[in-house]
Amino acid sequence: MDNKSKKILPNHVNEKEQYVLSGLSVTESWRLFRILAEFVDGFEALCKVYPAVTVFGSARVDPQSNAYQTAETIARGLSKAGYSIVTGGGPGVMEAANKGAAEAGGVSVGLNIKLPHEQQPNPYSNISLGFRYFFVRKVMLIRYAVAFVCLPGGYGTLDEFSEAITLIQTRKIKPFPVILVGSDYWKGFVQWLDKAMLRNGMIRPEDLELFHVLDDPDQVIDTIKRLAPQEMAEVAATCPVK
Repeated sequence: MDNKSKKILPNHVNEKEQYVLSGLSVTESWRLFRILAEFVDGFEALCKVYPAVTVFGSARVDPQSNAYQTAETIARGLSKAGYSIVTGGGPGVMEAANKGAAEAGGVSVGLNIKLPHEQQPNPYSNISLGFRYFFVRKVMLIRYAVAFVCLPGGYGTLDEFSEAITLIQTRKIKPFPVILVGSDYWKGFVQWLDKAMLRNGMIRPEDLELFHVLDDPDQVIDTIKRLAPQEMAEVAATCPVK
């Protein structure tokens, strides 16, 4: 590069920062293929699980906890009603939901994420996939779901709840039931949405109607059966022909 060309760049920008595409390494470009491969594997494996209900909740609860037993009961009932159950594939609430589905003879899907501190897949998934990338996994958790059920959980559960509500609010996906299970656990969060977000104009009153807060497993199941969309033919048509 001659002196005349160098003058084109602002003083605070060097060549490496300016020519971003030139700086892409072979490793970074191959990462794109790994991402695409995860999408392809997920779509091919999961397109026939529709209609599915995705269940979220803490990995830290034990089988004696109310959250674990409630998740197991809900998943068992939904499986008997013809729904596949999809979870993050790990322990706690995820294990409980996969267990309820498997023991009811239903489709039990675990979408495990590879973490630095390895999360071991639970043994109750009859379809199990592993993902390196959170964003690919999140697409798979939503794509074939006709409802989200969120039991008590931490940041991951809040993330998935917020993702679903945002996509519904912005009309990026068709509305489906999003259910927070456990009014005692969620009441502080719901009050904050009302007293902080709504009162400060960050959301609209109707945005608080995008989700339900329920306690009884039968109510959860009935709400999903009543409100979940039914588009089986449309989704089945997206499955690759073997």
